Amino acid sequence: MTERMLPLEGMVVLDLTQIMAGPVCTMLLADMGAEVIKIEKPNGGDDTRRMGPPFTGNWASGFLALNRNKRSLGLNLRDEAGRKVFRRLLETADVVVENFRPGVMDRLGLGYADLAALRPSLVYCSISGFGATGPYRNRGGFDLVAQGMSGLMSITGFPDSPPAKVGVPITDISAGTQAAFGIMCAYVHALKTGMGQVVDASLLEAGIFYTIWESALYFSEGEIPGPLGSAHRVSAPYQALRTSDGHINIGAATQSTWEQFCRATGLDSLIDDERFRMPGDRKAREKELAAVLEATLSTQPTAYWLELLEQAGVVAGPIYDMQQVYDDPQVRARDMVVDLEDDDLGVLRHIGVPIKLSETPGSVRNRAPGLGEHSREVLEGAGYGATEIEALIGSGTVVCQ
Repeated sequence: MTERMLPLEGMVVLDLTQIMAGPVCTMLLADMGAEVIKIEKPNGGDDTRRMGPPFTGNWASGFLALNRNKRSLGLNLRDEAGRKVFRRLLETADVVVENFRPGVMDRLGLGYADLAALRPSLVYCSISGFGATGPYRNRGGFDLVAQGMSGLMSITGFPDSPPAKVGVPITDISAGTQAAFGIMCAYVHALKTGMGQVVDASLLEAGIFYTIWESALYFSEGEIPGPLGSAHRVSAPYQALRTSDGHINIGAATQSTWEQFCRATGLDSLIDDERFRMPGDRKAREKELAAVLEATLSTQPTAYWLELLEQAGVVAGPIYDMQQVYDDPQVRARDMVVDLEDDDLGVLRHIGVPIKLSETPGSVRNRAPGLGEHSREVLEGAGYGATEIEALIGSGTVVCQ
């Protein structure tokens, strides 16, 4: 059987990113077959190598998760010899991705204008806290700060509770995902025209993009929305409701689904109840409605209601912890758990590739690299001879594992 090709085979990415947003971006490209060369500072490499719980030895589990399918080159860009190596790698590169503060790459002589003069088709992606323009362009940015300034923390949690952030680094992940999309748009344009461009992504804008309902409400009504717990901005019941052994998410947002829900749960009388007859009535009396529904739902366990509502065609679901997520048969069937065998580290469990392509699917093929693990082969691929490589290693310009 002929092995299927990967969709981004042939794309070469020079990856200067670390921590979260940038590595998410380049991981998505690598999963789809791009050759991602992770260029790391010789002294310790990506800071994520030392962040979070260790998987084994000196390997941090977060680093392993974010940097699969990449190769590592330890390269000192602070000296001219290292920058010369980088420019040589650029000769066959299609994409550069960096997440330094704006201006850092320019000061190194490796900004877009410098590199585009050498390779006009280059797609150059910058990911930062606030973007390359505007009064905050020079500020550092982290997910927590971006969640606060994008409005996400003002709408997360429950009313009258302290500020709460989304439980995952959502602006990091979103900025990385949006950057990957931007790179692909610019790459298609470069293939058509031969001309590259800058892709500018920020955590702040990635966070704002999530506020679809809330921004629409503010734009149209001038209302400043607050947190709703698990409830929906405009529909009810569309939230987590208590059962006898936990909670269940109910999505009875439309009139027809609401009526199906009432009949399935034996609450037929609510269909003609003046308090809850129409969608606007139910939203206006959301807390009262939740109390009425929980009086019935709390008499049976979640599994009972899930089976009943599925038969009735009402959208509902459980609330899982992480173990339950990866034990779920749907998650398994969609290959969202991937076990990767590695000679050094044993079995590494990964989140699968979330985007499914019918003819050229992405895949998890290789574990994250050790710092400088591929330095020699990357340099050999760029045409360096053995003597030159040893000289670069001996001078400290290049680190080799």
